[in-house]
Amino acid sequence: MNVRIKTPFKPEETLTVMLTVLNPEPVINRSRLEFTSRVNNEPLLSLFLAKPNPKEFNAFVALIKQKAQDEYYAFAGLKSGNRSPLNDNVFEEPPAFDAPDNERAIRQKKKISVEGIENAIYMLSEHVGAQRIQPFLSALESLKADPLNEDHMSQLVREFEALGPVQGAVLTYAPYISILLSDDPFGN
Repeated sequence: MNVRIKTPFKPEETLTVMLTVLNPEPVINRSRLEFTSRVNNEPLLSLFLAKPNPKEFNAFVALIKQKAQDEYYAFAGLKSGNRSPLNDNVFEEPPAFDAPDNERAIRQKKKISVEGIENAIYMLSEHVGAQRIQPFLSALESLKADPLNEDHMSQLVREFEALGPVQGAVLTYAPYISILLSDDPFGN
């Protein structure tokens, strides 16, 4: 949108306001209606209320709101119009999934790589320190010895939760741990 600003003692200024960053819901600030930025919430377009008259003002504001919304939807790749972009995601009935009845069935489907566990143990011992996370490393060793044992997996989860702030280092140096601890409903 091109905006011309006329003031009594300055030359006329011309500015361009991108409609994609314009928040389509204006805010009233004293005697002005302001369209703010979606990015930093600063006013980008400020209009005197009801100027030149209320009917023309309201029609102009409605046009700006619609254009700002249309431009944003086009930029984001959504369908424009007077409806919410989430309307396309509504289904009459939820899709039917073949979901296992419990968490144990999910974990049994998950293929645990002994090589991935060995690599994780090595990387954690080398970079985080074995003494610092010994209970977690013991749980990993137990799981490596018997990957299908649900109790070993539960122990691994408990020891990971007990790590506190060290969890970030564990996931950084041994990304396979995030795969082990993830909820994968499809088992792949």
